[in-house]
Amino acid sequence: MALPVWNDPDFKGGTMIRGALWLVQEVGEGNTFTKEQLRDAFPGVSQADRRVRDLRSYGWVIHTSTEDASLMAEDQRFVEAGVSVWDPAARRAAAPQNAITAKQTQAVLARDDYMCTVCGIGGAEPYLDDSNQTAVLSVTRRTCVLPDGREEELLVTECKRCRAGAAGQAARADEALADIKALDPADQRRLVRWAERGRRGSTALERAWNAYRRLPGEAREEVLRALDS
Repeated sequence: MALPVWNDPDFKGGTMIRGALWLVQEVGEGNTFTKEQLRDAFPGVSQADRRVRDLRSYGWVIHTSTEDASLMAEDQRFVEAGVSVWDPAARRAAAPQNAITAKQTQAVLARDDYMCTVCGIGGAEPYLDDSNQTAVLSVTRRTCVLPDGREEELLVTECKRCRAGAAGQAARADEALADIKALDPADQRRLVRWAERGRRGSTALERAWNAYRRLPGEAREEVLRALDS
């Protein structure tokens, strides 16, 4: 179907659908918007922000400062469009009951220490090979092949770049076991302790790094100047 215009008075879509069109037509993928801009776009509509958040159930990726440390508290980033919710057939086929909820997303991000499980980069960190590009994290469904050949679905944190590179790929338990066995005994024991605790441990250096990377840019520069003096 033709793309409706978000503020067309003859279009019968609800706030969530109009919000999706507004993001596509006015904000654009990769750009930020504020709650105030959203209220201005939909005057008199209560909880317009919540209706836009509902788009996450249809695969839309919208980040707040929780997922993207480069954002201010009032900002949100429209990362990626999902299902064309303005198309009734596409919306019905999306099977929202299988969508990743906001609660699941937050739980998985916290479990994975807000880092990509593929490359280990943190949200809003620049890539080593491209300092002009920063990581955007999201939670993705992946299939895992168990040692007996059975498949199981799991939720993992991935950056946008790794998610695109690993599209359709399944995680394999046999490959993970081979990688673990290749570690030296001390690292194997450390990994076992992480597994028993259900989360990765950290060194003092890693904790200092995580504290540093949560700082805004100006504060980071001040820390570096203090270390150089």
